[in-house]
Amino acid sequence: MIEFVTYLLFGTVLGTLGGLFGIGGGLIAIPLLGVWVGLDQQIAQGTALVMVVPNVMLALWRYHQRNRIEWRHALALASMGFCFAWLGSIWAVGIDAQTMRMGFVAFLVALSAYNLIRMFAAPPSMSSQMRYAWPWLGVLGAASGTMGGLFGVGGAVVATPVLTSLFGTSQVVAQGLSLALALPSTGVTLATYAVHQQVDWLIGVPLAVGGLMSISWGVKVAHALPERLLRGLFCAFLVLCAVLLALKV
Repeated sequence: MIEFVTYLLFGTVLGTLGGLFGIGGGLIAIPLLGVWVGLDQQIAQGTALVMVVPNVMLALWRYHQRNRIEWRHALALASMGFCFAWLGSIWAVGIDAQTMRMGFVAFLVALSAYNLIRMFAAPPSMSSQMRYAWPWLGVLGAASGTMGGLFGVGGAVVATPVLTSLFGTSQVVAQGLSLALALPSTGVTLATYAVHQQVDWLIGVPLAVGGLMSISWGVKVAHALPERLLRGLFCAFLVLCAVLLALKV
């Protein structure tokens, strides 16, 4: 019972972060499950997905309520993301756990560096119109889906900075579209991990319940924060996740 309550509380914190950054909460859940709980990398990723999938569903709806998502763009991202996430997840379950963990750390470090560069670069011009549509959204969906399938998370954190810097969207619009991309890809990735016995449901379920209790509040905070502050917090969040997971390598 104590463990259930502990994971429930973890879930509420992760749900808040997932809503705030539009990533479902799994990015920090994986380092926590690996470092503190001691799960192997693939099991940590699969268990985190139990929380991520319902969190993404609810966060996507909340983002759409506050800032309507253009479903033409979402479909282009999600369809390609789904196909390539499936391929990435099949690849992931066959990789050595230590190699997977090192790859995940490298992925976070590269993503953190990219976001730090963007923090000090001239802010991109925003537009009510997407600069590029299909097929470039499909290319982004394929790349993000592959990362999501391989690492259990990553699709949204890859897509969000690309959408703001190259496609010219605001941070909250990018986070909403990234959630639309993440929903089908995280679903197929969870199914693949579950089939290969890489999920601890006793940990994942209370994490999911806690996340659903708090993710709406995280979305509300995201829309209340200034654009630059939200980006700065997102970058700091990535650096923290990389440091946590590097402790386990």
